[in-house]
Amino acid sequence: MVTQFTPWLSLAGGVMIGLAATALMAMLGRIMGASGLVSGLLRPTSGAEFGWRAALLAGMVSGPLVLLALTGSMPPLQVPSSPMMLVLGGLLVGVGVTYASGCTSGHGVCGNARLSPRSFVATVSFMLAAFVTVFVVRHLLPGLVGG
Repeated sequence: MVTQFTPWLSLAGGVMIGLAATALMAMLGRIMGASGLVSGLLRPTSGAEFGWRAALLAGMVSGPLVLLALTGSMPPLQVPSSPMMLVLGGLLVGVGVTYASGCTSGHGVCGNARLSPRSFVATVSFMLAAFVTVFVVRHLLPGLVGG
């Protein structure tokens, strides 16, 4: 399996994430991290707290619908992993987010921009875990992901 290299789309996506994180910090003084966003949505402290979190989450998940409206088609979606691997991966991400006190978007984008040492360590840990996981799944256990 070869992953398509898309530098311009990746750059555009990164710029949009950075702008959204900056806007949230400037307007509400909040750090944008997906796990904190969802956990706060499930246990809001006020109606205003629920409102901005729901709006941001709706924006995150409605992206494919915007693409469909603009282009008339959806990009092809391939999930080269079994349902068991997806569930296991989701559980491991949940455990990691809990131990790291945040997710890759919160630490990697916002925490590093604020020069947080904790976020730097968390981001290095995320990246090392990702490198090891890709190596193991692609080279040591290719039968589990259908490759």
